[in-house]
Amino acid sequence: MIQIKLKGDVIREYEPGTTVADVAKSLGAGLFKAACAGKADGKVVDLRTPLTESCALSILTFDDEEGRKAYWHTSSHILAQAVLRKIPGAKFAIGPAIDSGFYYDFDLPAPLSPEDLAGIEDEMKRIIKEDVLIERFTLTPDEAVRLMEEYGQPYKVELIREHAGKGEPISFYRQGDFTDLCAGPHLLSTGCIKAVKLLSATGAYWRGDASKAMLQRIYGVTFPKASALEEHLTRLEEAKKRDHNLLGRQLGFFTTNELVGQGLPLLMPKGARVIQTLQRFVEDEEEKRGYLLTKTPLLAKSDLYKLSGHWGHYKDGMFVLGDEEKEGEEVFALRPMTCPFQYMIYKADMHSYRDLPLRYGETSTLFRNEASGEMHGLIRVRQFTISEGHLICTPEQLESEFAGVVDLIKFMMRTIGIEEDISYRFSKWDPNDTEKYIGTKEMWDETQRDMRRILDRLGIDYTEEEGEAAFYGPKLDIQMKNVHGKEDTIITVQIDHSLAERFDMTYVDQNGEKKYPYIIHRTSIGCYERTLAMLIEKYAGALPLWLCPEQARILPLSDRFQDSAQGIRDKLRAAGIKAEVDMRSEKVGYKIREAQLEKVPYMLILGDKELESGTVSVRSRKEGDMGTKTPEEFIAMARAQIDSKAID
Repeated sequence: MIQIKLKGDVIREYEPGTTVADVAKSLGAGLFKAACAGKADGKVVDLRTPLTESCALSILTFDDEEGRKAYWHTSSHILAQAVLRKIPGAKFAIGPAIDSGFYYDFDLPAPLSPEDLAGIEDEMKRIIKEDVLIERFTLTPDEAVRLMEEYGQPYKVELIREHAGKGEPISFYRQGDFTDLCAGPHLLSTGCIKAVKLLSATGAYWRGDASKAMLQRIYGVTFPKASALEEHLTRLEEAKKRDHNLLGRQLGFFTTNELVGQGLPLLMPKGARVIQTLQRFVEDEEEKRGYLLTKTPLLAKSDLYKLSGHWGHYKDGMFVLGDEEKEGEEVFALRPMTCPFQYMIYKADMHSYRDLPLRYGETSTLFRNEASGEMHGLIRVRQFTISEGHLICTPEQLESEFAGVVDLIKFMMRTIGIEEDISYRFSKWDPNDTEKYIGTKEMWDETQRDMRRILDRLGIDYTEEEGEAAFYGPKLDIQMKNVHGKEDTIITVQIDHSLAERFDMTYVDQNGEKKYPYIIHRTSIGCYERTLAMLIEKYAGALPLWLCPEQARILPLSDRFQDSAQGIRDKLRAAGIKAEVDMRSEKVGYKIREAQLEKVPYMLILGDKELESGTVSVRSRKEGDMGTKTPEEFIAMARAQIDSKAID
């Protein structure tokens, strides 16, 4: 018998070979019905997995993230089966579960129409109703290739051949007339899925590579209850209203133009003003914290990037100017980050341990050659501006400087009102793919130990992710989800124990010996464009007063009040309040509605009564009618909110 430790440290004995599903069934019919996968000694396993040794076991349901992923992964297979039934000969690529549901990529003979999607969804419902048993089996790599070649699935053949070198069996899942290459886990039958909705179809390059085939990606979501699906669809509708890619354009924050190019958004006056406000705030705060401002070139010779390692590890993501193959021609590249430039500033002088730490900060415009399928609004673009900085310190200063960076980031997040919306990820290297990185295993182990110790002492609640480190060091990634549930990195902090030696950056220690410093790479508020996108979605366009590009709009009741309205506007502007006058010959009710739609915080109405009393009628987008105030009273109230950077 083997011992299985269950929830609440309850231990039960089972025959060796008992499956996870059998254990779930023994614990109750309700749990068995809800089971999606298991977790044995911390590893997610299929319900069909036989338990041959004693272990700690959790039964995962839809309420658990890993259980939800198994549920949605099964749903993606049902989607692929439905597509093959509706479009015989379709080629299928990959179909993973994602944070908000699932998708599957297909190579199809013609673009999908809304009617096609509806038909595929109906076919999925039929497959679910059939309650087809899902079976797992394995083949040798050669057998797996032959099977997928027989089915005419070239994308699966490519994936199998890549995996074949490991010499491990290749696993498949079969449900009726459909078989798919997959590691699992999966539900026991198609009937476990209860409510399904296909959401959209878009284009996606095979493996995100623009040089490869363009596929059609179908997104969908499923739930164990129809009511849960309805609630989800309602949330999606609300998310659409907040989507910065739509709302940001409607409110005039940014636009795009095909003649300018994909991933190159044009910030309109409103968006530019918000970013200007953020930039001034960041630079002023960093100056208070001892940062030295730098300004460095937007491009450099390839020699600089070869020295830093970017040329060897990041060249595909750079915009290269010049022909490397042409003898004698200097090759340049637009900068993807600022670190090597600031290193050259450090190297311009000799440094003692007494000079350290040195904190360099820069508002940096960067360029990255993102794949066309990856770009989205202001979140992922090809040119962006970042609050970049590098701290150069002794080993003894590393922890306190890292803590100072985290404190700065938390201050920024708290001030803009998103501190409760972020999460932390410790991104480590992949020791099985060392070619992606520079430095020795010993150096990586030491640096990652340093970072983990610092994070633990700071009491940061973080997850760990292997393979997400920068090529020169581990990272603390600050993550935030957009309105659609997709998680993006908005800020990074990296410990670098490699590049100082590459650049021969030294300082003289207390004993007169030359040493290499530690370097902390960091942003304080991240990419300004991405931060603007997150703020638009967070506040549904109604930004806090201190960030608003227009803080007050004066609404004269008729043309004869325009001169007085302009006088009040000038008085507000002199007090540092961003104010405009609506001089259109429209009714005041119309002007109020327009201002509210444009998320203007305050409307100041001016008519005969107000002119005689030397006041304005104040209307708030949040509170409605606030009565009359003198311009001076309004200025005092607004300035108090702006100066305190209130987010309510």
